[in-house]
Amino acid sequence: MMAEVRPSHFLGLDLGTSSLKAVLVGEDQRVVGHAEAPLAVSRPHPGWSEQEPAAWIAAAETALDDLARLMPAEMAQVRAVGLSGQMHGATLLDASDRPLRPAILWDDVRSHEEALALDAIPVFRSLTGTIVFPGFTAPKLVWVARNEPAVFENTARVLLPKDYLRLWLTGEHVSDMSDASGTAWLDVAMRDWSEELLAATGLSRSHMPRLVEGSEVSGTLRPQLAARWGMSERTVVAGGGGDNAASACGVGVVTAGQAFLSLGTSGVLFAANDRFRPNPQSAVHAFCHALPQTWHQMGVILSAGGAMQWLSRTLEEDAGALAAAVDASRTEGPIFLPYLAGERTPHNDAKIRGSFVGLDYGADRAALTAALMEGVAFAFADSLDALAHTGTRVESAVAVGGGSRSDAWLQIIADTLGVPLDVPVAGEFGGAFGAARLAMVAAGADPAAVLAPPPIHRSIEPVPARHEARQARLRRYRALYPAIREAMAA
Repeated sequence: MMAEVRPSHFLGLDLGTSSLKAVLVGEDQRVVGHAEAPLAVSRPHPGWSEQEPAAWIAAAETALDDLARLMPAEMAQVRAVGLSGQMHGATLLDASDRPLRPAILWDDVRSHEEALALDAIPVFRSLTGTIVFPGFTAPKLVWVARNEPAVFENTARVLLPKDYLRLWLTGEHVSDMSDASGTAWLDVAMRDWSEELLAATGLSRSHMPRLVEGSEVSGTLRPQLAARWGMSERTVVAGGGGDNAASACGVGVVTAGQAFLSLGTSGVLFAANDRFRPNPQSAVHAFCHALPQTWHQMGVILSAGGAMQWLSRTLEEDAGALAAAVDASRTEGPIFLPYLAGERTPHNDAKIRGSFVGLDYGADRAALTAALMEGVAFAFADSLDALAHTGTRVESAVAVGGGSRSDAWLQIIADTLGVPLDVPVAGEFGGAFGAARLAMVAAGADPAAVLAPPPIHRSIEPVPARHEARQARLRRYRALYPAIREAMAA
């Protein structure tokens, strides 16, 4: 009698800022289970953002305990775990792997002076290919050295948030190339820590975790945790990726020529590359991807869906209702600059703020909403141009994020960029799903098959006549930035 062959399953964990998400995926990549646990952020001073690493462990325990209780048979068949997470966070550990202080998160800007000082050292941009932003890890360590010297002196290891979760799961100090790219310590072209960059912040290679590719095995699950969740002690943990790189794996954007456009609270234009293509002058992020010998670029808009949420609150009307009233063919009316929290690409300007320009008595709710959508589209056009300056061509992009539910908004963006936007069929495409896909590859699956793009539900094609009209308005939009910057400085 032949033994029963049961299907394998794969687990993806995404350590976000507000929650930890876990998805359980079958061999057919169908999500068979999911769980989530909330996380809170501490903001003890203006510009500060911190979390206790113990809260990440507690959230993972909650989510995985829930899955083990609800789906014990499927959890018993998990072959590999993948990790995704918020980038740039500084988790400082002593020689016994105990956290020395709360982790300093990606949106913490206390180290803005330290970031400016590091960015003025030419080797940082030349090796990382990116501006040293205050949210990156390296300036945080300089701030700690200056303001909490005892903590700095006792720091034996620096880990990124998801890698602290890995340490708990496996006992290994490991990071992946994509997440490490956001520290400002990685030689991104060589895919290795730079001892020169580390020395500039008072650290050495001994403080850093071992590096693996996102699709490689980083360790195996601790026996006590495997027993807790009914999993095999042979369960491997993949390198995983930073949140955007893992999300790119979730939508199959892994080879040169592929791209995705995310309309979340912030906006991201993400393009996969077959080589390192830096453009720090335009605040483009040029990082390693989560797969060997692949890189990616990101143009980042700080206020995309967040701008729509602001307008919804201000007008006291549901964002979906506001979007539904927009006529995507309208190419006149006020112009909106979506710089409500400053801007990243291409300006790297934390002080600029948003504006409506050209208001008249006809500027009703629909006109304001249309202007807001168009302004975000113009910001994406700035990112597209910044990528084009490095030779990256975006022929089409997969549209994801909450804002992609609005056909009008996608049409305005497609008309502005002159690029078709592909809307995938309904499904899970976030960081946790991408991490599960990387786990499948680490377990031996064919990357080309596993990381294929999802089926496309429909494509939003640009309308040539409206593209020309939007480009004319884009030129006006770009002319407004220096004028508003000068007015704010006056």
